[in-house]
Amino acid sequence: MPCLVAEVLVELAVSSVGGGYSSDLTDEQWALVEPLLPPARVGPKGGRREKHPRRRILDAIFYVVRTGCSWRQLPQDFAPWPTVYWYFTWWHDGGAVESIHDALRSKVREADGRDAEPSAGLIDSQSVRTADTVPAATRGFDAGKKVKGRKRFIVTDTLGLLLAVHVVAASVQDRDGAKRPLLWTRLDHPGVRKVWADQGFAGRLVDWAAQIPGRELEIVRKDPDERGFQVQPKRWAVERTFSWLTAHRRLARDYETSPAHSETMIRWAMIGIMIRRLTRGCPAMRPGPKPLIQVRTYAGTVRA
Repeated sequence: MPCLVAEVLVELAVSSVGGGYSSDLTDEQWALVEPLLPPARVGPKGGRREKHPRRRILDAIFYVVRTGCSWRQLPQDFAPWPTVYWYFTWWHDGGAVESIHDALRSKVREADGRDAEPSAGLIDSQSVRTADTVPAATRGFDAGKKVKGRKRFIVTDTLGLLLAVHVVAASVQDRDGAKRPLLWTRLDHPGVRKVWADQGFAGRLVDWAAQIPGRELEIVRKDPDERGFQVQPKRWAVERTFSWLTAHRRLARDYETSPAHSETMIRWAMIGIMIRRLTRGCPAMRPGPKPLIQVRTYAGTVRA
């Protein structure tokens, strides 16, 4: 009698409702983000019909941001990695990520009793090492921090929420790299009249900020007698934002081929931070069990 088990096929029973990862969106978080996404493609005239649920696409992006895995190493219960990466680039190129981020920032500010638009900001930079896959043309050496990689410039409001981000080679001086994010802040947030910065931004940048964007750049200086680390007044919020960002393993080092994609990764991290803040206190309802493994034989199907 031939062997009863002629073939064994092990496959993941992929579920559209989630795999139970801690980075997955809860129902309340998905309800916040879903209305902010671009219209879905529905057919031939509107583009190819979307095959995978958008919620699972977002779960996959947040999984990459939180765990730091490469796109190719996404678990199989997500959509195929080329599909997830395609959505990542589509929403990046179309400006959807910035729109989602800015809408959530306004909600967070209003929930905190603030105006939707800020009136003051903070700027700082952070040098991070890069992966070997990052093109040499987009990285450099920060002689002060002894870091070979890229430098992130961010402007935040006084709550630490992101207003502008700019990623350049680490060799760029703070006084030069700060100009573009300050201009973006002036254009996108005209209500911001004053920006605080540390001593690395002192000098000619202060005069440039007053003459070109027409904003006051105030340098927060350390007390000459101060020893060791001390929380700086005004500036502590932007330093805390960098701590928030580097808690995401994808941002502990820069892995992105394009600096623009690095900026988008930072925005996705901030989106995750803001939706968790907006749904704080809500029960974490993540639908669905973890995917089942099915073993199919000629004798039947066994679920493990």
